[in-house]
This record gives sequence, C-alpha cells and structure tokens, in this order.
Amino acid sequence: MSERVMPGRTDGLITLGAADALWVDLTADSAVPTASGAFTCSPARVQVRYVLLGGHVVATVRASNGQWSVPEVEVRRAAAELNAVGMDRQDLVRIGPFRGAPRQECNEETPLRWRQRIKGELQELGDPERAARREAGRPYHLAGIDWRQLLVEQTRDGTQLTWWLPRAVVRLLDAAEHAETQWVQAARTRQASAAVTEPPSHPRQARDADGRQTTSPEGPTASLHPYNKELEGQLYSVLSRKPGTSRRVAGWACAVCRTAPAAVLDHCHEHGYVRAPVCQSCNTQERPDHLYSNDIRVANRYTRLFHTDTDDWLRHWHRCPGCRARTTLPLPHLAAWTAHIACRSVRPTHRAPRGRKPCGVLRVSWTGSQNAPRSCLLTVAVDFCPSGEHRVLARVPYREAAERFRAWLAETAPAVAAAAGPDRLDGLPAQSRPVIADTSGEDLELF
Repeated sequence: MSERVMPGRTDGLITLGAADALWVDLTADSAVPTASGAFTCSPARVQVRYVLLGGHVVATVRASNGQWSVPEVEVRRAAAELNAVGMDRQDLVRIGPFRGAPRQECNEETPLRWRQRIKGELQELGDPERAARREAGRPYHLAGIDWRQLLVEQTRDGTQLTWWLPRAVVRLLDAAEHAETQWVQAARTRQASAAVTEPPSHPRQARDADGRQTTSPEGPTASLHPYNKELEGQLYSVLSRKPGTSRRVAGWACAVCRTAPAAVLDHCHEHGYVRAPVCQSCNTQERPDHLYSNDIRVANRYTRLFHTDTDDWLRHWHRCPGCRARTTLPLPHLAAWTAHIACRSVRPTHRAPRGRKPCGVLRVSWTGSQNAPRSCLLTVAVDFCPSGEHRVLARVPYREAAERFRAWLAETAPAVAAAAGPDRLDGLPAQSRPVIADTSGEDLELF
C-alpha cells in the first residue's frame, strides 16, 4: 500500500480510529480475516499501554490532548506480518469444549486467554438475556482477528458439540498470548526498577519534547529461543514436577513448527522420556484420534505427519531415546503409519468427480502391546465402506509393521534413520520404562 497522509496523524502517531481504519485497509487481502474494532473494542488493552494485532504488540501513547494514539509504523509492521500468514481452512484444530479438561488459569499476565474468551462469547450467544445485553454491532475479534468467520462447529458422536479453528489461527492466537505475557513481564520489570532508583514521592514519567507522556520504546524483548536438546534424555515424570518448568517451557519456540511459543512438554508414553517443548497446535496435530484405548481413526492430519512434514515429525518422535534405539514409533503412531502408508494399496477407492478417492473412514486397532511384540497384532479396517460397514483390509503382526517402518524410514528420512538403531544405547536404562498414565483429562492426552 502506498504511503499517504493519514487523518489524525501527528509525528508518526495516529489516533485509534485512524489506526482501526488503517489496520482493516492494510489487511483487506489477508488470508486471515480481521476486525474493524481492533483498537477500540474489547479485548483491546489501550489503557494498559498496548494493543495486540495478531502476534504483534503495538504500544499505545496518551497524547497531550488526552487522546490515545499508536505509532503508525507498528500498525503497518503488524499488518505485514499477518499478511504473510498462509491458512488452510481445512486444517482444523479442536479448541473445545473438552470434557474433564483442567480449567485455564486466570493469569493476570495473559488477559487475552483466547480460549476462555471464545468459550464465554459462545455461551453468551446461547443465553438470550445475556445476548440482549451485548453491545450492538460489536465485532468478534481477538488480537484484531475476526475469529467468528473461521469458527467451525461439529457434532461428535452425534451429541457433543465441538469448536474448531484453522491451525494457522490457533498459532497466531497462541503467539499473541505469549507476546502479551512477555510485554506485561517486561513492563513490570521496568516499573520495579524505576521504583528502586526513584524516590516513591516523585514517580518518574517519561515525556517527550512536547510534554507528551510515552511508553518505553523497548517492547517485550524476551524473544523465543530455539530448542537445542536441553532436555534430551530426561524423564517426564521427574521434569514435570520441578518448580519453574512451565515458565522455562514458555521461553522456547515450538520444536516442531519452530514459529509458535511452546506450551507443553511432549513426551513418549511408552518410554517416559521428554521429546521436546511444543505448541498446543503441534501437540494437537500429533495426538491419535482414539476411539478406545487400542483403537484409533486415521485422520486426515496423518497426511501431514507422514507426507508433507514427515522429516520434522520423524525427527521429533525419535527425540525419545527409547524409540530412537528401537528404530520405531510408539504403538498408536506405528499403527496409524501401518494403516496410512503400508496398507495404502489395499484400501478400496470409488469414483469421484476428479478421479477416484479412498473409500470410507480408515481405522486401525491392535491386540496385545509393544511389550509383547510376538502376540501384538494390528488390524486395519475401513468403516462405512459400501461393500461392508466394517471391512477388514489387513492384519499385520507388530514385528512385521516395525520392519516395514524401518525400511520406509531409511528411504524417507535417511538422516533420522542414520541416528537410530540398536547401537545407540548410551544412557538407556537396562529395563524399559513403564507407560505413563495420562492425567490431563479426556481428549488432552500427550503422545
């Protein structure tokens, strides 16, 4: 967009109304829809010195005439970052509701809490009295993003309503929440430093040459740092109980996508080892869709796990020393790989407008466990196939599935395969670690 004189602009600052118009104008062609009230409607945080635009924090300034303003260059920078985001509306992440999920903490350092806000907005819409009290025409925005245009509601098991957002938007909102936390922490640190160096009776206020009060030009500078195997070989059962682990995790970028802030410690349930800190989006993407404890549907996301971004995911799963030494995957992932890759040729197809498409819904179950590989058997089936509602495609012994995976791994990700194998046993315990029971609530398992 070409530069032009903005109404309400003074010395690089523009009023909130002008900033709203500029934000909408600059992001008109963005893949992520934006809202017009990013600066003037809740949850904008103008009075506490910042506004969130996507994953970007824009500092606010109160001018001498009492009006709140923002630097125009920061609005343009935030718009450019948002315009660079690509989005696949079919690549969805479930954001709730989760039955039995732990309540999100009301942390003052993250007022955005976008999942809680979305839940509250949707519950408000379902209550006629609360809906009548809503401000007329208020846009649905979080960090300047109009999430209502992207929300997908689905019914699970015919009864439970679930909410979904595109993965790119989930990552943006997670990044916004992280940026807000860093901003508030940095502001409190500066405030504490000022309180130490200045007498309490004469609070210091930064003002420019025109007498206008300003914020510090330095925003939240605590940027994310890449994960470099700092937690390799550590047990999740031990590390998760150490004080300060959550704060330490939040300082890393996700070890898989390397863009969003990490939120959880992903770990291997079969061996108990920490893999790496990952964001909520990547953690959700890798979680098997369990129907029962030994039965999973092979969802469309496995196309990304085993095709599009396969090198990143294989490298991530083999961060577990146990899986790396055995050159395999945890049983649910190995079962999904067997159904999705090894049994692809036996899955029936039928005619479609553009060629042929796979039939039904792919599912895989198993008897026994990886701890008794001789008796473990994987059964690959198709549900809702026209030639039979539950059509069995193949039965594959665990050992055969593991051998097929090793051969495929050597062809698909040679670097990952080269780092694996039975000769990589340094630091492994003499006996296999037990499977760690999940305690995070239904639908929130970490695999």
